Amino acid sequence: MRTEVAYELGAELGEGPTWDARTGRLIVVDILRSRVHQLSPGGDQVLQTGQHVGAAKPRAGGGLVVNLRDGVGCYSPDGVFSWLAEWPVPGRRGNDAAVDPWGRLWAGTMRYDEGENGGCLYRVGETIDLITGATVSNGIAWSPDNRLMYYIDSHTRRIDVFDVDADTGLVRDRRTFATVDTGFPDGMTVDADGCPWVAVWDGSAVHRYTPDGRLDRVVEVPCARPTACTFGGADLRDLYITTATIGLDDPGPYAGSVLVIPGAGQGLPSPAFAW
Repeated sequence: MRTEVAYELGAELGEGPTWDARTGRLIVVDILRSRVHQLSPGGDQVLQTGQHVGAAKPRAGGGLVVNLRDGVGCYSPDGVFSWLAEWPVPGRRGNDAAVDPWGRLWAGTMRYDEGENGGCLYRVGETIDLITGATVSNGIAWSPDNRLMYYIDSHTRRIDVFDVDADTGLVRDRRTFATVDTGFPDGMTVDADGCPWVAVWDGSAVHRYTPDGRLDRVVEVPCARPTACTFGGADLRDLYITTATIGLDDPGPYAGSVLVIPGAGQGLPSPAFAW
């Protein structure tokens, strides 16, 4: 597999790539610069959020839902902002987020100092505090049949899995799906075969796991800190990978860019926020 630079962003902490099929754009955030990038071959539409932004996802009907320092809010298609849920906690910010198959946003938080047990995972629609005691709440994704939810608290070096209640979308029976020995699991996506793909911070790689938790493939990338991945492009076959420069004395030429591996696999459509 060949890795290419899709977009040279120079991001400090690039994160949260999401393919917006409605617009044909790749949405990524640069967390600590408070930027949402909506990328296409025609250019980069940049939104300054005014707060550190952990994730941005498309809304049904247009606009974005964003996981900010002090809570979750929405931008309308014409750029008007409104809060959906506010939970300002000194020293804490929003981090990764994902939209579930029913259109609700699952939004994670963490402390700036990465203090243990300082983060949570919320479900926004009916705002429910689902997981407490997380340290770095990170990747969230669902199996193709919507029966499993995968979740990463990077500090644990685990990818965990839950069973999903088909009626409520809530989760239960958390257990270890896989562990990462070198580096820390970060953002993730699941392909059409039900295989999780996990970016490994300080691991210079993306890992693909079979549905039974076996490490199936290690895709090396030319930078130390890949942060998250998603499938995109017209047929959802290209794997896009966000990266970071933060904390690196010599980040190298690829760090901070959005990388792409053409034809890496077959992705699934990303649901839009609909609540």
